[in-house]
Amino acid sequence: MNFAGLTPDLVTLFTVWFWHGAIVFLRVGAMSSVMLGFGENFIPTQVRLVIGLVFTAIVAPALPQMPIPLSVLQYAGLMATEVVIGLALGVAIRMFIHGLQTAGSIAAQSTSLSQVLGGAGVDPMPAIGAVLWISGITLAIMLDMHIRAVELMIRSYELFPVGRFPNGALLSEWGVHRVSETFSMAFTLAAPFVITSVMYNLTLGIINRAMPQLMVVFIGAPLITFSGLALLAIGAPMILQVWGHDLMIFFADPGAGMQ
Repeated sequence: MNFAGLTPDLVTLFTVWFWHGAIVFLRVGAMSSVMLGFGENFIPTQVRLVIGLVFTAIVAPALPQMPIPLSVLQYAGLMATEVVIGLALGVAIRMFIHGLQTAGSIAAQSTSLSQVLGGAGVDPMPAIGAVLWISGITLAIMLDMHIRAVELMIRSYELFPVGRFPNGALLSEWGVHRVSETFSMAFTLAAPFVITSVMYNLTLGIINRAMPQLMVVFIGAPLITFSGLALLAIGAPMILQVWGHDLMIFFADPGAGMQ
C-alpha cells in the first residue's frame, strides 16, 4: 500500500484504525451475515458484505482501540475467536425467526394447511409459516432491531472479550438454553391451533361413532381449514406481539442462560 505524501503520524493513525476496523469486522461481519433480517438467503452475498461493513463503521468508533496483531498467527487466532462469537450471537437472534417458522409448521399441520402456498420463501414452508416469517422480519425492523443489534454488538465485547475463546461449557449451556426457549416459544405461539385441532378431531370422532354412515371427513375438512385461516387472521397480531416482546427481552439480556 502506497503511503507517499502522508506524514508518519497519518500513516500510524491509518494503520491503527485499519487494524481496529479489521478486528471489529471479524465479529460484526459474522454476526450480521446470519442475523435475522440482514442475513436472509434471498439477500445477495455482496449486499450482506456491505451490511457488515456498515455495521462495522458504526460499532468500531464506540469501542476502545484494539491492539495491532504482531504476527499472522495472532491475527489468525483473532479470526477464530471473533468469528465464532459473532456466529453464535447471530444464530441466537436467528433462532427467533426459526421459532416463528416452527410455530407456523405446527399450526399448519394441525389445521390441514401444510401444503398451501408451500414455496413462499427460499426454503419451502407452510403458508402460515411463510406469513409469520415475513411478518416477523417486518415487525423486527419496525421495532428498531438494527439499533438493538448495534447495542448488542457493542455489549458483546463485555460478555466475550477480544481474543479470548469463549468457555465451551458456558457457550454450549447458553446455546441449549436458546434452543429450548425457541421451541417453548414456538409451541406457545401455536397452542391455539393445536387446541382447535384436538377439539376438531375429538368432535369428529364422537360424530363418527354416533353416525357411522356420515362421511365426516368431507364435512370436517373445510371447517378445520376455515378455522385455521380464521385463527391466523385473529391471532396473528397477538402472536407477533408476544414474539416481538421475547425478541426485545433477548436484546435486553442476551446473556440469559449463561451461568
